Amino acid sequence: MSPVRSAVVHLTPGHGPAPRELWSTLTPAGVLGAPGVPGRLLPGTPTRLWPDHLHRYGPVPDLAATDLIALAEAARLTGRGGGAFPTGRKIAAVLGGIRTRRRAVVVANCCDGDPTTGKDSALLAWSPHLVIDGAVLLGSALSARRVAVAVRAGSAGERFARAAVRLRAADNSFAATDVEVLRVPTRFVASEATSLVNLMNTGDARPLGRLDPIWRRGVDGGPTLVVNAETLATLALLARFGVDWHGRVGLPDEPGTVVVTVGGAVPRPTVVEVAVGTPIGQLLAAAGAVPAGDALVGGLAGSWVDLGQVEHLLYSTTGLQSLRARRGVGSITVLPAGGCLLIETARISRYLAEQSAGQCGPCMFGLPALAADCDALARGDAGALDRLRGRLPVVNGRGGCSHPDGAVSLVGSALTALTGRRSEHLSRHLHGGGCGAPAPTVRLPAVGQAAAPAPADPQFRR
Repeated sequence: MSPVRSAVVHLTPGHGPAPRELWSTLTPAGVLGAPGVPGRLLPGTPTRLWPDHLHRYGPVPDLAATDLIALAEAARLTGRGGGAFPTGRKIAAVLGGIRTRRRAVVVANCCDGDPTTGKDSALLAWSPHLVIDGAVLLGSALSARRVAVAVRAGSAGERFARAAVRLRAADNSFAATDVEVLRVPTRFVASEATSLVNLMNTGDARPLGRLDPIWRRGVDGGPTLVVNAETLATLALLARFGVDWHGRVGLPDEPGTVVVTVGGAVPRPTVVEVAVGTPIGQLLAAAGAVPAGDALVGGLAGSWVDLGQVEHLLYSTTGLQSLRARRGVGSITVLPAGGCLLIETARISRYLAEQSAGQCGPCMFGLPALAADCDALARGDAGALDRLRGRLPVVNGRGGCSHPDGAVSLVGSALTALTGRRSEHLSRHLHGGGCGAPAPTVRLPAVGQAAAPAPADPQFRR
């Protein structure tokens, strides 16, 4: 195991309003990094004013697209929005599309599309100009005709983004690409990358499907680059301070920091910036939690893990893979003592089914079937276990977007736990009439209302 260049925990009390209206108040914390290394993306105090931002970080340099690609590749930078796709390759794909098609469009995805995470909103509350710097940097390098910051309509993130754009526009000495704020509906799939493109093209925030990638044909038919807020902020710092600075914290093969939301049944739900490779026990401690019980890692499309096994495990790609988990949207949602991961999986599955775009068979029929089988299994229907095993491969990979794949990942992880380390728990459901856990056991954000149909959104056309 590679040693992590990390040491003591340093937490900074929250300032100002909560960065997002989550299931309980989130307190942004400082970096868990090396001694003397302050919070990079989430500094000790918010940097919302434009002059303060310039004083703290200095101006962002103007770099060519090829330089940004080389920088991202040297830093091993991957997307922080859930897919973990190499950022350099993403930029290169759009650059290649520009050579044969119309000018590019850059979209900063700051929507916190998965309700277990609040990191995008925390970044907009703490360091909004770093996020916008990254978007403008890419917009300039790609000669983009539009740069947009996508935020949930009516959210705190929208307020912080609009304020930051106004402050930058008021500085006449600052010549940069105009930045627009894109209001995104609150439905789960509305912030998927192709949904954002569709929203900008037609006002319909539903996925476009996988047939024609947006890096080839996106907004108004031009190559479109959609990048997560954390990725953009990290790129803005890389452009200023370089790869060597970036690698002062983290692991040799995975340098830098990541932003993680630790929530659920914890004393202090928090958004914390950590050096990659920080022990997971320290992340839990930042929220006042102990490594015990079950947690959902990586968001609603993530994996169930036994926290009793992770205290010393490193929060990194390799460390999480040993748990059959991945970083995903960068969240750890803890169940309370006595909580039931089967009941929670059934509730989340219902929510995911109700939040689909209803445009393809796996979403229209597969997701409701998965949810119904999870409910039946929780009620003691032994046949539901075989039905789920048969359905998962039929649904996986066949949807118009990755939304059904996320539900498959969640349910598959639950089945692995329930037929392995939690087999006694499953037996209580199948032979004892249930496990005795209350339902719901924890108010997973937005999932607590999943039994009722989602309200119609005027921006979400059916």
